[in-house]
Amino acid sequence: MKVGKLDTDLLRKIVFRHITCQREEVLVRPGVGEDCAVVDFGDYACVLSTDPITGTASEVGRLAVHISCNDVASNGVEPLGLMLTIMAPEGTTADEIEEVMRQAGEESKKLNVEIIGGHTEITSAVNRIIVSATAIGRQIKNRVVATCGAQVGDLVLMTKTAGLEGTAIIAHENTGVLTGYMGADMVERAKYMMNMISVVPEGIIGGALGTSSMHDITEGGLLGAAWELCEAAGVGIEIHLKHVPIAVETEKICGYYHLDPLRLISSGCMLMTIPEEKGCELLRALEEKGIQGTVIGRITNEGRYLIDGEEKVEISPPESDELYKVV
Repeated sequence: MKVGKLDTDLLRKIVFRHITCQREEVLVRPGVGEDCAVVDFGDYACVLSTDPITGTASEVGRLAVHISCNDVASNGVEPLGLMLTIMAPEGTTADEIEEVMRQAGEESKKLNVEIIGGHTEITSAVNRIIVSATAIGRQIKNRVVATCGAQVGDLVLMTKTAGLEGTAIIAHENTGVLTGYMGADMVERAKYMMNMISVVPEGIIGGALGTSSMHDITEGGLLGAAWELCEAAGVGIEIHLKHVPIAVETEKICGYYHLDPLRLISSGCMLMTIPEEKGCELLRALEEKGIQGTVIGRITNEGRYLIDGEEKVEISPPESDELYKVV
């Protein structure tokens, strides 16, 4: 199989079909495009998400916090707790483990999220440090946003710029090579994007204003996230390429490595759908918090397309992320 998360067909054939026990307390269960599980706790719902960090070594502690907290935020929920499992190869030093926890501690403090437990182990089963994070949030039950909620006619917005996380990871992992190609200043700006990978603020804003669905843009990039959102909701989408914001640093790095920025991992970017009459209010609320928001398309009855001028290209299901061509 290819490197990266399993494709949707395999998920259905070898994973989902074996999940046969269902409890009435579970409000949202595993499905293509769904970021979180949601469990009924009376007036409140408990929202949970888990993810590993495998695509980078240098910023693994920082990314582990944000990747799971972002999933919880995509349900319109503020994350409150985090559990971390650290698996490190033989020969790992105490300083390296401490650096992972230093990063995780700093980022969780910024988000006001407590690290409430976990596990740390040295094992021959891995050849680099792997961190798996589980985030937990609480929300009033009727205010939880699910990926499957997108409605025909909704505007499609994204925050920040496509390929954000992938740009930062590649810059961190290949600083020397890229400095010779695009200059030290631009490489540093690309690396700084690692500080922009939280979507917790926009998730909370979206949940408060009544987005119909949200999906953080991770492996598979913008187009992968768009396909998953549509698959979850049973709808179509039209995205206009000319409206998709891409940072010049991302364009440079993707040009050097021959990558598609729309298929590059993009934690830090949130895909949102919202009724048209609420679109301007959402954009204003994002702007007030200093968050770039852009309308890039619309939800349709059927068909999933990227529109490039007069050309209409069908959006295919997500495959191995562009990041794995480099890292």
